[in-house]
Amino acid sequence: MAQSDFLYPENPKRRQEVNRLHQELLDCLSDSFHATNKLIGVLNTHLGCTLPSIEMKRDGTIKENCDIIIQSMMNIQKELQKVDEALKDKLEPTLYRKLQDIKERETEKIAIVQKVISVILGEATSAASAVAVKLVGSNITTGIINKLVTVLAQIGASLLGSIGVAVLGLGIDMIFRAILGAVEKTQLQAAIKSYEKHLVEFKSASEKYHHAITEVTNTVKHQMK
Repeated sequence: MAQSDFLYPENPKRRQEVNRLHQELLDCLSDSFHATNKLIGVLNTHLGCTLPSIEMKRDGTIKENCDIIIQSMMNIQKELQKVDEALKDKLEPTLYRKLQDIKERETEKIAIVQKVISVILGEATSAASAVAVKLVGSNITTGIINKLVTVLAQIGASLLGSIGVAVLGLGIDMIFRAILGAVEKTQLQAAIKSYEKHLVEFKSASEKYHHAITEVTNTVKHQMK
C-alpha cells in the first residue's frame, strides 16, 4: 500500500475507478476511429471521395486524438455537402424536397438520386445512390456527427485533454501517477467526475454514430447483392 493511502484511505478505490474510466475512454476513442474509417471507406468507394484514413496517435494526448477524429469528421461533412449541393443543382426542386422528407420511402429516394447520380459521379450504381440517401442531409450528418464532434471537443478542452493516451496501457499505479502529473492533486476528484460526465455523453454519441455507419454499410451490401 502506498504511504499516501494511509492519509487518504479512498486512494486504492480511486485508482481502480481511474483505471476503469481510462479503459472505457480508450475503448470509445478506438471505436470512433474504427467507425470513421469504415465511413471513409464507403465514401471513397461509392461517392468518389479521396478522404485519408485516420489512426490513433498512441504517443499523443487525449485532446490530440479527439482533434484527429474531429478534423476527419469535418472533412467528411465537407464532402457530403458537395454531394448535397450537386443533388440540389441537378434535381427539380420538388424531387430534392422529397429527399429531405423523412416520411418519404427510402426506396423512392434512392430512385430519385439514381436519376442524376451518374451526372454527379460519372457512373450510376444503386449502392452509390443508397449511400447518398443515407448520408446526405440525413440525421447522420446533421445530428449524429455534429453531436459526436461537440462531445469530443468538450473532452479535449476538459481536464482530461492533457492526459496521454499511452498511459492507458500501463498499470493502475502508473496511470494514477500520470493523472496526478497532469492535474493538481486537489483536482483529482474533479478529473474523475469529469471522466464520468463525459463518458456518459461520449458513449451515447459513439454508439449512435457506430450504429448509423453500420446501417449505411449494411444498406450498401444489400444494394450490391
